[in-house]
Amino acid sequence: MKEKSPNKSKEEMAAYLEAIFKTAIDAIFTIDERGIVEQMNPAAEQLFGYDASEVLGNNISMLMPNPYRHQHDGYLNRYIETRQPRIIGIGREVIGLRKDGTEMPLRLAVSETMLDDRRVFTGILHDLSAMKEAEAEIRKLNEDLESQNDRLELKVNQRTEELSEAVNRLLSVNQQLVREAEERRAAEAALRKSEEELRNALKKEKQLNELKSRFVSMASHEFRTPLSTVLSSADLAEAYTGGEEHQQKRSRHLQRIKTAVGTLTSILNDFLSLSKLEENMVQTQAVNFKLKAFCDEVEDEMQGLLKPGQHIIQEHENCNAKVFLDKQILKNIIYNLISNASKYSNQGKPIFCRLRVIDEVLYIEVEDQGIGIPEEDQPYMFQRFFRANNVENIQGTGLGLNIVKRYLNLLGGDISFSSKPSHGSVFSVNIPLNKSKIE
Repeated sequence: MKEKSPNKSKEEMAAYLEAIFKTAIDAIFTIDERGIVEQMNPAAEQLFGYDASEVLGNNISMLMPNPYRHQHDGYLNRYIETRQPRIIGIGREVIGLRKDGTEMPLRLAVSETMLDDRRVFTGILHDLSAMKEAEAEIRKLNEDLESQNDRLELKVNQRTEELSEAVNRLLSVNQQLVREAEERRAAEAALRKSEEELRNALKKEKQLNELKSRFVSMASHEFRTPLSTVLSSADLAEAYTGGEEHQQKRSRHLQRIKTAVGTLTSILNDFLSLSKLEENMVQTQAVNFKLKAFCDEVEDEMQGLLKPGQHIIQEHENCNAKVFLDKQILKNIIYNLISNASKYSNQGKPIFCRLRVIDEVLYIEVEDQGIGIPEEDQPYMFQRFFRANNVENIQGTGLGLNIVKRYLNLLGGDISFSSKPSHGSVFSVNIPLNKSKIE
């Protein structure tokens, strides 16, 4: 078979890079050491409202509002002289200027490349307008909620004052009667009870408002990442046409899309499960089944969700007999615990799943060798939407353990855990069994 010439290989690479350059959803510019624009992609034309012919050959500062426009050349010269970066290789938020004179927030990443005897800078700009608008909307929602809380508290105080005045008037009219004294005590007790009920209602309303705010913030963050992955991978998959090599790359991006969609499905399933549990719509349906076969079934279903090199090590004791439990709820409990163990462990790390039946109680332990849970976060792990401070870069809703806790309440069971940062965690579950129902 005739080998491809090096020149053709370079042509293919150039075509490949040009396809990425033209189809990228973010704006891309290249400039020389003087700040003169040498290239811009279609996404940059659309973002700034300029045709490429209007920008190429001009200083990149034409796309910046004052005072950044006048500072740009000085910054570029200072970097070339001192090699001390402020944006290059670091990235930060900047302000861009469209052709129509409107300004927009951008995320800028700049890289430096040496081509033969000259230096070229490449800048990638991502439009932050939608994100900033979402943040502004969330702030406005929080302000509205605070305003509602203030009004509710004012009503509580007004109502308390009205009730107090009514009691005082009643006492002043009947102060000579013993019966009046009893009525006064009853009225005061009722007032205190009413005030406490109103304050409890206010407290619950505040908690609900905080929960809604956390949900809006979490959902906007957790949905944005997989959706961006789907969009960028779909664009790149379209760029690969023909050829086995392109087919492999296209398949890789399609797999990324499937993974992102799976993440979204998992998030939605968490929301649906929590909603059903909150509304008491989950009813237990216990059946007889063999525990060992059930564990093998769960392990088989989990294989596709584990990271490369991870594997589940099962350890059983007295698990050959049948048990009488809600099989689906038990599967959801173990599925969540193993999924967490995989998510917060590195590739190649084993996950231990231990089951034993002792004195009509089913004991389950799921142990990982992952990142562990910081000690200061451990008291809050079963709260809705709570996530430890060392998992900010790992996707999740903060609902899994709360859902597990609620499922165990339905089964009359309980859960506890021990964890050490950088050494892993062990989650322990106990569920009472009803042997009289076993067939």
